[in-house]
Amino acid sequence: MITTEDPFNLIHPQPLLIVISGPSGIGKDSVLQELKRRRLPFHFVVTANTRAPRPEEVDGVDYIFMSREEFMSGVERGDFIEHAQVYNDLKGIPRWQIEDALKSSKDVVLRVDVQGAETIRDLYPEALLIYLIPRNYDEWYKRLVSRKTESEEDLKTRVEISVKEIEKIDIFDYLVVNAENLLCDAVDDIIGIIHSEHLAVRHRKIL
Repeated sequence: MITTEDPFNLIHPQPLLIVISGPSGIGKDSVLQELKRRRLPFHFVVTANTRAPRPEEVDGVDYIFMSREEFMSGVERGDFIEHAQVYNDLKGIPRWQIEDALKSSKDVVLRVDVQGAETIRDLYPEALLIYLIPRNYDEWYKRLVSRKTESEEDLKTRVEISVKEIEKIDIFDYLVVNAENLLCDAVDDIIGIIHSEHLAVRHRKIL
């Protein structure tokens, strides 16, 4: 007997909330830039930051750059889903960025530090959390030093915090190695993870 229903029509993926995190200097921004370059159908959340933009960064694209006064006014108004002081700067996820993103049918991607990832896990338990790691400590430290964006004291603080953050690795779902000069491999792995999640029998329910 022939029916009009297809019993194998089982794949109905739901939008994912994808969190990219990792230690300072691991290349979170580079990973996002490569994802954007591939023109994938993602909605990229832009976070707020009180530090000065680096030469290659664009306000509203890489970060929403704000003064500390503007940022704190936003905190008082409840504009941020989460915010924290990271090293000497304030960072936060604007509430409207997440709310608007989740109304779309696209997968939503954002980058946060480990503290931010913890908050996202609490707010959205079914979020997909990916932690970028280096190939090894020496390679990561050389990359961190080569940026020349921190004082010696700031560099020491970043190393101490990054090492301590490893203790919270259990809140993440996947590890992806972002090795030196192998950015495309890391991005391929992330895309593969997302594809696999869309083919899972039990979909993550964000909304």
